Amino acid sequence: MLVAASLLGLAEPMWAGDIAEPGGYRMDEYRAPVPQTLQGAKVVTTAEAEALWREKKAVFFDVMPNTPKPANLPAGTIWRETARKDIPGSIWLANVGYGAISEETASYFRQGLAAEAGADKSRAIVFYCMTNCWMSWNAAKRAIEWGYSSVIWYPPGADGWERANLPLEEKKPYVIGN
Repeated sequence: MLVAASLLGLAEPMWAGDIAEPGGYRMDEYRAPVPQTLQGAKVVTTAEAEALWREKKAVFFDVMPNTPKPANLPAGTIWRETARKDIPGSIWLANVGYGAISEETASYFRQGLAAEAGADKSRAIVFYCMTNCWMSWNAAKRAIEWGYSSVIWYPPGADGWERANLPLEEKKPYVIGN
């Protein structure tokens, strides 16, 4: 279980107990305590993520889900897009962190990684979402399985970044061809 860092006046969560890495992907209950590790990835704190960001030593990917506007809304229905605040310069690859993803979503994920991180699979890439969110763990695990060798997981996510009083910027999900 994760102890609420804000209650203790800390910028980083404190771990209470161990959450074991599953053998595969997390398939449900994505907003739950996460492991402290991800085999094959480097796990970073906010200070370490900030250093990577300031020194431009990694490409940052937010994998927070997004609900698109339904195609069959009744006429006159007001739809408001969800605002998402990201670490500046991040690419929001929406919906790629589910445990099971469609071929279409996998293709979107692969294309987004290649377009933004380049062809060099050894380039450092950081995955994040929110504190206690398995989406970034799943996405980072998938990138490792696809042959990326410098995968970094930032478990505190955008809300951990915000708790540290670091800047955020409003984003829209990545669209292939941007």
